[in-house]
Amino acid sequence: MKFLHISDLHIGKRVNEFSMIEDQEYILDEILKIVDQHKPQVVLIAGDIYDKGIPSIEGVVLFDRFLTRLHRKETTICMVSGNHDSSERIGFGGRIMRENNIYIAGTYEGKLEKVSMEDEYGIIHIYLMPFIKPAMARRYFPEIESYQDAVEAILANEEIDRNQRNILVAHQFIISGETVPEQCESETISIGGLDSIDASVFQDFDYVALGHLHGAQKIGRDTIRYAGSPLKYSFSETRQKKSVTLVEIGDSSNIAISLIPLVPKRDMRIIKGPISALTDPAVYSKANTEDYIQAILTDEEEIYDAIGKLRSIYPNIMRLEFENGTTGWNAISSRAAADIEKKSSIELFEEFFQNQNHKPMNEKQKSIMYQMFEEMVGE
Repeated sequence: MKFLHISDLHIGKRVNEFSMIEDQEYILDEILKIVDQHKPQVVLIAGDIYDKGIPSIEGVVLFDRFLTRLHRKETTICMVSGNHDSSERIGFGGRIMRENNIYIAGTYEGKLEKVSMEDEYGIIHIYLMPFIKPAMARRYFPEIESYQDAVEAILANEEIDRNQRNILVAHQFIISGETVPEQCESETISIGGLDSIDASVFQDFDYVALGHLHGAQKIGRDTIRYAGSPLKYSFSETRQKKSVTLVEIGDSSNIAISLIPLVPKRDMRIIKGPISALTDPAVYSKANTEDYIQAILTDEEEIYDAIGKLRSIYPNIMRLEFENGTTGWNAISSRAAADIEKKSSIELFEEFFQNQNHKPMNEKQKSIMYQMFEEMVGE
């Protein structure tokens, strides 16, 4: 049986005040083409369907269109809410949709939604766990304190048959032992990793379809995976290769996983150099000038209307920064300012000497300078 695993659509998202709705419409159409080509029996959507709890009208219309077209392809759809979604709104109409093989777990209500299907190898159970906070689960398990406790209690409350194949769809921050997964700026992670859950809680599942992190990656074993977002939503994601995950499950020991690349309408990338180079046709003609751009100018002199000059070539420039000798010195000065009052004059001079000569003072030089400072300032 084939499964297509996607997540973190963030429909309706704005990046640096640019609406991503047109790009999202394009990439959802690309996902539908992949469904046509590979014909998965099930599509797993692992949360953060919308970017806000109260999504925009155009976002709701776009997802409705996507879901309708997906349903017409005679696929079973299983999805959970993410931390960006309103669980109640996501779950609206769930009972009616269930009759059409669209299963939605918006809110945890004491038991996980379970979808059972059958192929030539037997039964496959798909468990749907919406985004969980300890406070949400405490209603049913008063003793829990942490995210780890909450997920452990929820899964322990399920009667999972290890003799059959089991899949979990979830939206949480999962780690593996001391290994912390790749993260980026556009994700919402608790300070200090308070929301982290160890992957060992998923030992009863043959495949775990995760959402929450925007980079496609495995956590611990190959079959615990984040699909990642279908689009780049911050410049910290520029190096990521976006994809959807195709999972083909035979028996429990025969699981094939492949990543199918997604090519966006507009990429998100960083360009760097003097303005003369970035506005040179020989340079900018090598890539799509419609891409979302962060430009870093390295000119030493002040550039009049730099953003206007760049925008005439890169209409979707989102961010402009400067990196030159002045900004570098200012950055160094800012970091050092807080420590100056704590250091003696001789310590400051030693740092100055090393910065100028790229080597520390020798003992003879130190002795001479100590004597001079004693004579001048009494140190």
